Amino acid sequence: MNDSTSRRVRVRAPELIGKGGWLNTGGEQYSLADLRGRIVILDFWTFCCINCLHVLDELRELEEKHRDTVVIIGVHSPKFVHEAEHRAVVDAVERYGVEHPVLDDPELATWKQYAVRAWPTLVVIDPEGYVVAQHAGEGHAHAIARLVEELEEEHAAKGTLRRGDGPYVAPEPEPTTLRFPGKALLLPSGSFLVSDTTRHQLVELAADGETVVRRIGSGVRGFADGPAGAASFSEPQGLALLGEGAVVVADTVNHALRRLDLATGEVSTLAGTGKQWWQGSPTSGPALEVDLSSPWDVAVFGDRVWIAMAGVHQLWTYDPATATAAVAAGTTNEGLVDGPGAEAWFAQPSGLAVSPDGERLWLADSETSALRWVDRDGAVHTAVGTGLFDFGHRDGAAEQALLQHPLGVTALPDGSVAVSDTYNHALRRYDPATGEVSTLATDLREPSDAVLVGEDIVVVESARHRLTRLRLPEEAVQVAAVAHRTQRAATEVTPGKLRLDVIFQAPAGQKLDTRYGPSTRLLVSSTPPELLLKGEGAGTDLERELELNPAIAEGVLHVSAMAASCDDDPANEYPACHVHQQDWGVPVRLTEGGTDRLPLVLAGMDDNR
Repeated sequence: MNDSTSRRVRVRAPELIGKGGWLNTGGEQYSLADLRGRIVILDFWTFCCINCLHVLDELRELEEKHRDTVVIIGVHSPKFVHEAEHRAVVDAVERYGVEHPVLDDPELATWKQYAVRAWPTLVVIDPEGYVVAQHAGEGHAHAIARLVEELEEEHAAKGTLRRGDGPYVAPEPEPTTLRFPGKALLLPSGSFLVSDTTRHQLVELAADGETVVRRIGSGVRGFADGPAGAASFSEPQGLALLGEGAVVVADTVNHALRRLDLATGEVSTLAGTGKQWWQGSPTSGPALEVDLSSPWDVAVFGDRVWIAMAGVHQLWTYDPATATAAVAAGTTNEGLVDGPGAEAWFAQPSGLAVSPDGERLWLADSETSALRWVDRDGAVHTAVGTGLFDFGHRDGAAEQALLQHPLGVTALPDGSVAVSDTYNHALRRYDPATGEVSTLATDLREPSDAVLVGEDIVVVESARHRLTRLRLPEEAVQVAAVAHRTQRAATEVTPGKLRLDVIFQAPAGQKLDTRYGPSTRLLVSSTPPELLLKGEGAGTDLERELELNPAIAEGVLHVSAMAASCDDDPANEYPACHVHQQDWGVPVRLTEGGTDRLPLVLAGMDDNR
């Protein structure tokens, strides 16, 4: 659901604060006063979120066209524990080619001040420091571009527009062989092919995993076929052998599948138009005429290339015999639901691997922190993981084990599977025979993939920009016991009517700001959507009667509340105003005898929480 704030409602933009400080500014710290006279676009993002990465790409053209009037500020607002680490944010800013200042806000202080409820959210601030628009989700770049042109004209006429260079300062490039590599593939020759994601290239390394044999791609972001030196990619990721003479490449930001001829280095396009798939677009047809959405990994399963389509939470297939592409599993709803492919839900599938017997397609479902698999009939199963809100690092029985945003899977000869447990900086192992999860190695900086080489496993340490070789089997790798858990406990509620009360009291010395209409807003939705029979949507009352579907045993209520307050001093012509916002994901379990009231406290901001 997209939210927008009318330009007629003039709300002074809250200050930009973040405990992690500023990136891409050459060490300078900025306030909104420093940016007065410029059109400021705040991009609230977190680097695990594929929709946020789509928005980064959408903003590139606007950023370039209006570089002398517009300042884009990325406000990094973490979801996972790992994303609150400052070093991880620094890495992500370089990894995804962010060419504007970024405020690291690990405690979500600015997120709360701006009443943000979802990743990504874009907020437009005019040259006088007022919020004039707010949009949640992706696909708003064209509307914002039109608004920017209106603001340029309006404030140039008023004399309040200030042109010039922005505060962005590019970091110094690091002279490493690889830069945030994504995936790796063992070639028939014994060498490795690696997707050098941030440099928009493929790199062939010798069997030692270090010596460069050749580079494929110009190294400049683009979408062009041709010989190795002229072809171009945009943040390539997954790789799979397509016969012994070719490799299929998931060209992620180009929303395409590419083909590399290993003998000649020639690059061609197999699938995708270069445009991102949107709801209503074809879901099958000639591969070069069908839009894709952020393909992250590929694997040959049966007679087709299977595609982890992270951008739409689905699995697709490409048929080399007919040159066609089609959806294979997933509804585009984000979550964890098993069953027939057409009914299954995924959440950014990001890694694929085929079992040695060819009977299972393993997949890393990153946003649900899950290890899942598809059988020969196309049905989807979950081995490890419970959903969007349960993640951590814990070994043991699969139903109790925890992962944190894994990006890669590797099938092992004994039928077990190694998981590149990215945000835990670990390599994990799941054994279907015992149903147990164990840790093979830790202190691997953001591992994103691994390939088997004899009795060794070679791990792509993405944030260390290298391949790291470890010895198998498991007992040869000594690791310390690790266990921590992040979980939101379910609230037992009664089926049927449930009273939702968001409790808010303005901080001392302030009152609700009703000068421009209602000062409060409440937005409610659920996962699955069928959970709510009544009460979904937006409104201005902080109390609402919900009706829960008794046929749904459990789910999550998504609640976002906002209130605006100003200093309560009639003598002050320009009172300071504050926006108070909080976003809750409340897991609920429908139980006879459960509570029929759900109170949530929206805290005032005078305590800086």
